[in-house]
Amino acid sequence: MKTLLALVDFSDAAINALSFAAELSKRASARLVIVNVLQNGSGEEEAKNKLKSIELDLKKSFGSDLKCESFAAHGNLIPTLKKIIAVQQPDLIIMGTKGASGLKKVLIGSNTVKVISKTKVPVFVIPEVARFDNFLNKGRNRIVLATDLDALENENAVDILKEIALLIIEPKVRVLSVRPENTGLHDIKRAQRNFLLSIFDPEIESDRVTIFDNNVISGINFYLNEKSTDAGLIAMIARDSGSLIQKHYTREMASHTHLPLLVLYDAFLS
Repeated sequence: MKTLLALVDFSDAAINALSFAAELSKRASARLVIVNVLQNGSGEEEAKNKLKSIELDLKKSFGSDLKCESFAAHGNLIPTLKKIIAVQQPDLIIMGTKGASGLKKVLIGSNTVKVISKTKVPVFVIPEVARFDNFLNKGRNRIVLATDLDALENENAVDILKEIALLIIEPKVRVLSVRPENTGLHDIKRAQRNFLLSIFDPEIESDRVTIFDNNVISGINFYLNEKSTDAGLIAMIARDSGSLIQKHYTREMASHTHLPLLVLYDAFLS
């Protein structure tokens, strides 16, 4: 990771997400770009002052060597964000969300969900209740990669997950798949699962688990709520079409999870 892009609206959720962004930036020696998108054409001076204050606070907390910059931009969120992405070339977008507790839903039309749906850069969604410190103890060092086990078009799609995992204390990765009861696993999907596990080997301990459920999201949430006490992060792969975990599943998951959610992209999305 060379450049991280943090979108802020100055809410408590956004400020909390900035702590994740700064931690990742410092640990990865990456550049952190903080952006506030003004959609009503006003308040630029106030936004700039808030951004400068945020920069100063981050450097006080994380050290003056934190590579951090900020700016305000005008326009509708998604078109403006796409222009910023073209210029800044971020490896990861980090955003906060009010998140949810258990299965409680948040507004499906939120800016975070729009960014997940409309951009081609991996998005790290940080619920307001999440804390980076949870990654720094063995109680929350499990990363759950939820997958449909369809073959990846881009074999490097999961690389950034490994980079983030290596910044966690003694990380463990579990490849989670959900499929209906009384169904077998095809050889192609078994080979894909083995490939995913091999990505983390030998640096990171990894294993696999299968949940039997007719609904992907309920299966994932069952696992997170009932079976996993050490999960600290969930990752999912967004695809265009024709697979079990599609974009609408990652949108729904972003509205459910109380854990940080990393949305990866297998291929360029329209």
